[in-house]
Amino acid sequence: MKLSIIVPVYNMAGDNKLRYCLDSLVNQTIADYEIIAVDDASTDESFKIMKEYEARYPWKFKAVQTFENRRQGGARNIGLSMAKGNWVGFVDSDDWVAYDMYEKLVKKAEETGADVVGCDYNMTDKQSMEVGKVVPNNTMEQTGVLDFERYRMLVMNPGSMVIKIYRRNVIEENNLRFPEKTFYEDNCASPIWMLHFTHFEKVDEPLYYYYQHDTSTVHEISMEKCEDRLMMGKRLIEESRKYGFYKPFRKELEFAFTKLYFMNTFYSYMLGVKNPQVSFLELMRKGMKEEFPDFEKNSYYQEAFDEEQKKMAHLLMKSPSRFKVYFKSLYTYRKLFKKL
Repeated sequence: MKLSIIVPVYNMAGDNKLRYCLDSLVNQTIADYEIIAVDDASTDESFKIMKEYEARYPWKFKAVQTFENRRQGGARNIGLSMAKGNWVGFVDSDDWVAYDMYEKLVKKAEETGADVVGCDYNMTDKQSMEVGKVVPNNTMEQTGVLDFERYRMLVMNPGSMVIKIYRRNVIEENNLRFPEKTFYEDNCASPIWMLHFTHFEKVDEPLYYYYQHDTSTVHEISMEKCEDRLMMGKRLIEESRKYGFYKPFRKELEFAFTKLYFMNTFYSYMLGVKNPQVSFLELMRKGMKEEFPDFEKNSYYQEAFDEEQKKMAHLLMKSPSRFKVYFKSLYTYRKLFKKL
């Protein structure tokens, strides 16, 4: 079999989200492929819909149900354990893809000998095949036979996993899987996965549709999600040590960890969580001091963040309580200024 498409599903029956996603998959132009849709203990009609598709397309659609919510990573792992295709792709169940996406990605792989191939995606707020806001994913400088310089770039910017296909034998030979029961599993898995492949190519087209809707969980910030970011940051470093990637890519991993564990998290926490606590800010500070105490000297960090962001980070590392007061005062002032 040429391709396995794995779709984790959780409560996507409403607003035609799941059907629109699955319609784009059952109508792919590539021949000889399978769709493995894994229901992650949904409480709505998602599995019923999946069974309808399995009945209509039994030769290429498998509906799998788990009664334990293992989150997206766990559902993907179930799909990987069942996959038979030479290539594996992942699609989120509220998104969809161009009808020829997988044909184009596999063709690129066959033409170039690549073992991982990606494309760009576009963001849209309506269910249609009309291209929305195009978001380039990965750069052409990252493509080709992967050498040390390309790996360095991919550690810091591995790109989305849902817009790629991966050669399955590499996945299985290295026992690559996703963290389970957590948010942000891709932030840990994506860079580690890319370091196992040897040749990356890209179709320079927006073939994946990333659906921006009001109920999308990516827009919701919770304490649990902030805690999961910290956990995935630590897991990234653990995995890099496990596979022997830590020493050669320490500087790049320091930047990736700083961005995920610290910079992105404290902004999300302060702006999205009600009543942010100094104790959580202190936890982040402690984690940075334990893992990368000199992160502020990292040249990637210096280039990537502006002066205000670096000032905020420095203040947080000095005093979480003072940082909280400063941050709240600054954003309160900016809100008032906008109203005037």
